[in-house]
Amino acid sequence: MDEDVRQTLRTAARALLGRLPELTDELVSRTRGGDMVYCACVPYDEHWKSTQEGVRLGLTAILQKPSERRDLVFTAAMAQRRGEQGVPLDSLLRMYRLAGQVTWSAIVEHMERERPERLAVLVRAASHVWHAIDRQSMVACDIYSRREQEILGRSQERVNALLDALLDGTADTGIVRAAAAALDLPERGRYAVVTVRFPRFRHHHDVRLPAALGATRLLWRMRPGHEVAVVALGQATLDELCQELSLLVSGVAGVSPVVDGLDQLRTAHDLASLAMRTCVDGGPEIARLDERVPAVLMISQPDVTGHLVEGALGRLLALDPADRDTLLTTLETWLACDGSAARAAGRLFCHRNTIINRVRRIEQLTGRSLARPRDIVDLSLALEAVRLLSGER
Repeated sequence: MDEDVRQTLRTAARALLGRLPELTDELVSRTRGGDMVYCACVPYDEHWKSTQEGVRLGLTAILQKPSERRDLVFTAAMAQRRGEQGVPLDSLLRMYRLAGQVTWSAIVEHMERERPERLAVLVRAASHVWHAIDRQSMVACDIYSRREQEILGRSQERVNALLDALLDGTADTGIVRAAAAALDLPERGRYAVVTVRFPRFRHHHDVRLPAALGATRLLWRMRPGHEVAVVALGQATLDELCQELSLLVSGVAGVSPVVDGLDQLRTAHDLASLAMRTCVDGGPEIARLDERVPAVLMISQPDVTGHLVEGALGRLLALDPADRDTLLTTLETWLACDGSAARAAGRLFCHRNTIINRVRRIEQLTGRSLARPRDIVDLSLALEAVRLLSGER
């Protein structure tokens, strides 16, 4: 900046410092007149005082050395404050553009009135004035963005803490109410919990499923060894939820029954975790608790399950591996075919008489009759227990 430009700007700045209230009134009026969000976020008195200080420091900066620009320190503090108040960044930057317009217009008017012979020099000064405003805008944008990230981080931490309290059953009535407000969820409503064991699928923290499921939302939370989704079902059914999850899940998942409030998410989480434990690792597989009740009962009572397996299948399981696996596969297939030897033979690519002979041997080894319903229940449950045990990590 040459000396003529510097002296011209300093002359104008000294004069405008004497009109500080007038310039403040104009800038506040133009800012609030065109931005209702700014009005809602910033009280008038605070806005007026901070604007006056900002204009004063901006004009004073013209009189100082570049290394002494205290206006940038003030700009940083105000950007942080406006971020905390919820003023949108666009509104904040608009205010700086207006500040540049008001300041520059006032400088031009003063020079036209008091020193018209210096207008040619003033033209050369324009870029310096707008550069100063741009510096303020850049500082404001940088500080605002940092503060916004801090606020969002704290907000996410609070959301996570509230989800944890709901899932762990440590939420009292007040916390449930706070969680409903923070998560934008009703205290009473149709909820389910989904647990997913790794490998997980790609998702965001707060997911809205396709329009076909209406207002259904999934709020995800990382837990030790798995992830949890609190599902606000709206009017969607578990069938519809599982259908959408099947397009996303690459591991194994458990789905709880529907509960009717946030205060029941602990129970739903426990049930979803139990359902997930009925899946054999590898997946993809989605287990609904209401479709896995016998298996869930067995993994919930491992001692009883062990007695059942030993009593029903102990002798069969003691056979050499090849013989054992052949008979277990035959039993599983025979049960899946509703006791039809012909259908089981078709699935296993052997003769019907082979299936009949294997079934007789199974009956001899187990002491159960596959013609007796109660014995079929015992064998079915024991076979399911063997599958669960073989699928454990």
